[in-house]
Amino acid sequence: MSLFTGKGDDGTTKTLGCDQRMSKSSAIAEALGTVDEVNSFLGFLKIEGRETGFEFESRTFDEIISEVQQNLFIVQAELGGSEGYKIDPAKVEKMSETINNIEKSIPPINSFFVSGGCRISTLFDYARTISRRAERRVITVVDEGKVQVSDGTKAYLNRLSSLLYAMARLSNHLSGIKEESPNYK
Repeated sequence: MSLFTGKGDDGTTKTLGCDQRMSKSSAIAEALGTVDEVNSFLGFLKIEGRETGFEFESRTFDEIISEVQQNLFIVQAELGGSEGYKIDPAKVEKMSETINNIEKSIPPINSFFVSGGCRISTLFDYARTISRRAERRVITVVDEGKVQVSDGTKAYLNRLSSLLYAMARLSNHLSGIKEESPNYK
């Protein structure tokens, strides 16, 4: 199997299980690409997590991230129109529980914080911004009626940025770094 087909040389692409081609600049292609971007960046974070050795609730950071990556493939399959793929609400609940437990283990949040505490925290914060963009792109195609995604998938994408934010804060905490609040001066 070749890594390329040449069929996209005209600026079009298609999704899995769909014979109809679409512009690579379409809103659906943009949404799929942005979810893929989050997933790829999480691969980088997975390596960073492995190198730190950080754990939470007997799970290593790279295990937590790997689970998210697998779920993002489900999101992409659903977004691409593949039948039978959607995020089960139990996955959203599991992520919510992890976020809540992280919040209980770190100092309470009093304000926004300036990114840049430790390396992995900064990377989690950057992943959070990419995940927010992916969520906006997916909601755009849903709002435009171009695709339907389950409520579980929408909730998962919304919760993902909260998980990444919590993990950024947890990383600073585990590194012994005090978060810096913006001074607004």
